[in-house]
Amino acid sequence: MSNFLLLNGPNLNLLGSREPEIYGSTSLADIENKLSKICLEASHLLDSFQSNAEHELVNKIHEAKDANVNCIIFNPGAFTHSSIALRDALSGINIPFIEVHISNIYSREDFRQKSYLSDIAEGVISGLGIEGYELALTVALKRFS
Repeated sequence: MSNFLLLNGPNLNLLGSREPEIYGSTSLADIENKLSKICLEASHLLDSFQSNAEHELVNKIHEAKDANVNCIIFNPGAFTHSSIALRDALSGINIPFIEVHISNIYSREDFRQKSYLSDIAEGVISGLGIEGYELALTVALKRFS
C-alpha cells in the first residue's frame, strides 16, 4: 500500500464558483473524492489538504516525510509564482511531486508564466482542466506505488 498526498494552494477552495470560465464548475471536494476513490480501488491511500496559508503548506510538506508519502500531487496556485519557501520544503524532503495547474499558466499573464517549482518537479501538467489531477494520479500510481 502506497501513500499519496494531494496538496492545493490558495483560492483552490473556491473551485466550482471562482471564475468558472477558467477553472470549471467542479468543486475541490469533488476532485478529492474522485481521486480518493481511485486510490482506494487500487488499494492505496490519498490524503488531501488545501490551505490559503503558505506556512501550512510548508508544514504539510514536512509532515509528508514522516507519513511515508510516496508522491505529492501539488497545485500550488498563486504560490507557484512566488514561493521560494515551498520550493525549499519540497527540495528538503526528497519526495517526488507532480505540479498541476488547471489553466495553462503559459498562456496567461506574464507573471503567471514563471514557476518556482517546475524544474524540481517530476513533471508538470498545465492547462488540461481538472482532468490534470487524475492524469497526475495515474502517473503517480504507475511510478511511485
